[in-house]
Amino acid sequence: MAAALPPFGWWPLAVVGVGLLAWAIDGQGWRARAKTGLAFGLGWMVPGFWWMTEFSAPGALVSTLLVAMLNAGAEALVTPGRWAALGLPAALVGVEALRGAWPFGGVPVALLAQTQSGSPLAQIARLGGSLTIAAAVAAGGVSLAGVVRRHWWRAGISAAVAVAVTVAGLAVAPPAPGAALSVALVQGGGERGTRAIDSSTKVVFDAHLAAAAGVPTGTVLTLLPEDVVKLESDVTSSSEGDQLAQLARALDSTVVVGLVQDVSATRFRNFVKAWSPAGAPGPEYTKNQRVPYGEWIPFRSMIERVADVGAVPRDATVGHGPGVLDTDAGRLGVVISYEVFFPRRARDAVKAGGEVLLVPTNASSYSNAQMPSLELGAARLRAIETGRWVAQAAPTGFSAFVDPDGRVHQHSDLGPRQVETATIDRRTGLTLYTRLGDGPFVVGAVLLLGLAWLLTLADRRRAAPAGSTGQQT
Repeated sequence: MAAALPPFGWWPLAVVGVGLLAWAIDGQGWRARAKTGLAFGLGWMVPGFWWMTEFSAPGALVSTLLVAMLNAGAEALVTPGRWAALGLPAALVGVEALRGAWPFGGVPVALLAQTQSGSPLAQIARLGGSLTIAAAVAAGGVSLAGVVRRHWWRAGISAAVAVAVTVAGLAVAPPAPGAALSVALVQGGGERGTRAIDSSTKVVFDAHLAAAAGVPTGTVLTLLPEDVVKLESDVTSSSEGDQLAQLARALDSTVVVGLVQDVSATRFRNFVKAWSPAGAPGPEYTKNQRVPYGEWIPFRSMIERVADVGAVPRDATVGHGPGVLDTDAGRLGVVISYEVFFPRRARDAVKAGGEVLLVPTNASSYSNAQMPSLELGAARLRAIETGRWVAQAAPTGFSAFVDPDGRVHQHSDLGPRQVETATIDRRTGLTLYTRLGDGPFVVGAVLLLGLAWLLTLADRRRAAPAGSTGQQT
């Protein structure tokens, strides 16, 4: 399972991983299933959550254990016997859904769906989002286990379901393209593995202003990354705000940039703000979903007793409402950095009228390619789910353009100063997933798990008379 995730991306191994899980729990009691689920969760999440150790090793340990226990509980709920073919996919979908909200407001990173960001199964997201992808992978795994066990009907039906849903996803087109939009992504460059607390605010800002000088004439929208500007007061009354207004006028372009502003001695605000081509400050949006142990410390009083939390001395505030900016370049949907892992944030932005999705992010704190790769993989899923172009800008990469089919048209390297440009299109139509959201699929998973248990109990009742006479069942 871990090898199927970005940056490795060996997506067929996810089906193998679920197949091995189905094989291992077949015929086991609930305690054995729970132990297997715990081992499965640890083997998946220790590498999957390794990025979190860059901020807090205890935080990574707590998060890994919580999600592994979640998997243990899910496998314990899977029905024994033949109806596990229904129960296991339902349980795995339930875990994926719950991880979007728990623990710590949701840590939907290293999900089953994210193993498929580069596979044909990703197109299912247009119909039912990430939960449907998880269900299809689970069905494929159950089918594989059925072949090994020679449960041919189970294998055939599960495989047919996975194939049918995939074909349906490939057959449905994204919303029709609208007006063209020329976009530039500004990547200031710098050394990776540098935490915000250890970096010079002026150096980062100056690097992006220098990089922005390479934005081509005629660019309608210019996107700078998250955390490019750090302020103690309102940006409109600061020298940085004046420089951004001057940049917008010089480029004759709408400029959207990520900022951090002090709120108090213990709080800060992470937000994006737009400037019009005339240099006038425009709308802004404050980040809703915070990175646990990166932008706030859950159980801070406990964690700081056993670990240094100096890298995150203050907690981010929580924004409200959909991420959308009304600008001269159009109505822009915004998901800031970590929010790209939350389908509901992108869906809310599009339902509020977002014609493209902007992802200003900052992954420069991470020394390796794991988090940038996971983030780009999540951006690909959000593009398919919403039927929108995604434009992602990061200080040290990956800055990238992703089309509504989830294809990465271009992306920067990690580290150097670059400007990526492309002409994309604005779209207004809604996919089926954007209309429905996750609700119907969560309800479906619960009903499917309940059906599996009803069928299992019915089998036991039918077998009871034969068992009472000593006959084999």
